[in-house]
Amino acid sequence: MKKILLFLIAFSLFGCAELQQVVSQFPQTGGVIGNMDISNGLKEALNNGISKQVSKLTATDGFFKNQAVKILLPPELQKVDKTLRSIGMSSLADEGLKVLNRAAEDGVKEATPIFVDAVRNMTFTDAKNILMGNESSATTYLQNSTSNALYGKFSPVIQTSLSKVGADKVWANIITKYNSIPLVTKVNPDLKDYVTQEAMKGVFKMVAVEEKQIRTSLSARTSDLLKRVFAMQDKV
Repeated sequence: MKKILLFLIAFSLFGCAELQQVVSQFPQTGGVIGNMDISNGLKEALNNGISKQVSKLTATDGFFKNQAVKILLPPELQKVDKTLRSIGMSSLADEGLKVLNRAAEDGVKEATPIFVDAVRNMTFTDAKNILMGNESSATTYLQNSTSNALYGKFSPVIQTSLSKVGADKVWANIITKYNSIPLVTKVNPDLKDYVTQEAMKGVFKMVAVEEKQIRTSLSARTSDLLKRVFAMQDKV
């Protein structure tokens, strides 16, 4: 049963129907808690986790007003922001920061199948090692083993989101105005790359929050089924 824990820990990433497809591929297990109980426990845990953590990122201000994951400006754009404010364009600078976070909020909505594909590559040995690790082992494993592949799939999603929320137009205007200022060093930032990297960091942070709760907090087990399923790890 230890090999099931990774998917319980990582539950905040996945839609119930999609993760159930992954679980159905596992060998049948014996014992007091059967596959049906595990399946139902996963569905319940997934619904709880999605409502508590990752879904927060997809809401308006899910990134922008969450200080743990809010996307700030990289050094190259901080000087742009400072210069615009110094010449009376604070409102444009504020809008520029906000739309980057809006793009991340929109992009994460499309991320579920991407992360489901990633978790299919995890082995039972990986799960056992993660179980024996620290309170963020699952999150660290996901980040280290899937980031490159996830980036390739997530990047075009973010590109679409930048356009959808109007961030590309806002920043085209910002950069044009900044580059027209005499004596400044012209900039040409890769916003797609930056927002993709920061959005992924935000998702992993929220996974870490849920992983810690499910490993350490009995109160996170909100039904008899969850208590029985997660009690397995307490005995390790």
